[in-house]
Amino acid sequence: MTLREVAARTGGWVAPEATDLEISGLASLGDANPGDLAFFGNPKYLRALRKSRATAVLVPHGFSEEVPAVRIWTDNPGVAFAGLLPEFAPPEVPLPSGIHPTAVIAPDAEIAPDAAVGPHAVIEPGVRVGARSIVGAHCYIGHWSVIGEDCRLHPHVTIRERCTLANRVILHAGAVIGADGFGYEPHEGSHRKIPQTGTVQIEDDVEIGANSTIDRARFGRTWIRKGTKIDNLVQIGHNVTIGEHCILCAQVGISGSTRLGNSVTLAGKVGLSGHIELGDGVIFGAMSAIAKDVPANSIMFGAPARPIREYKATYALLKNIHKLYARVKELESRAVEDRPSEP
Repeated sequence: MTLREVAARTGGWVAPEATDLEISGLASLGDANPGDLAFFGNPKYLRALRKSRATAVLVPHGFSEEVPAVRIWTDNPGVAFAGLLPEFAPPEVPLPSGIHPTAVIAPDAEIAPDAAVGPHAVIEPGVRVGARSIVGAHCYIGHWSVIGEDCRLHPHVTIRERCTLANRVILHAGAVIGADGFGYEPHEGSHRKIPQTGTVQIEDDVEIGANSTIDRARFGRTWIRKGTKIDNLVQIGHNVTIGEHCILCAQVGISGSTRLGNSVTLAGKVGLSGHIELGDGVIFGAMSAIAKDVPANSIMFGAPARPIREYKATYALLKNIHKLYARVKELESRAVEDRPSEP
């Protein structure tokens, strides 16, 4: 593909003298070789850009630094790069079609004629699978669960009874939807299990990563609102509500009955206590933990999490605490030396 074609497809601009140069692949700045196109979307990768061997690079409008690669200016380099990926990626794996003869499907299950069910999948009584949805190999769909249209269940997904998926939901391998919530009451020196009689409801355009788990509600529902994206290895407890268009990164853990507003971002390994509420637009930095409500549009960091400005100020002081300790010890020593002698 020539750089003229790249610019045309990305809505970008390249210097006229470079338009006939060709690229034959896409790569990151660090991995690129001559003939590759890379992208630059974050200032922290400027050093990598200066050292990159890429023939061309997508950069944001206004980027003026001279770099070895030919620059193609565009509105959003990351989005433009993603749009080019299908042109250079290996062929897509063919999607399953029809119902595999080894699948076990209850007689009263309703499977849309254009849906697909893979090898050794199990679909229990009362299940409904919508148009164009794909149930991968070894998936289990429990009694009376509903899967909407254009959903994709990768292999080994488990959906327990009475759960609901809306349309265009993607569940990656090993995801478990609707396992029992972790509920017990102390009783005569032991732990008595509390029945988890609720369900899980997942709205349109939600994506859930590999081996993530969303527990069913004790009663009512655990609710994942539309457009939310959940990474691998995330645990969401019973009766949790996740708002619209949230981002939950890997190893996030959310305890029961917590509520997240819309457009909340939780970075990796964030932990939330139960029965708290996060307002719209809240952002938590990696490995933060919180046990109280957080107002909308707050940026939090630390364990326990604090507003980011407060955390930075405190961290700066803590970095020098050893110096303060040494000064206090020195002052104490001087005070002892200067103390008048006993008569």
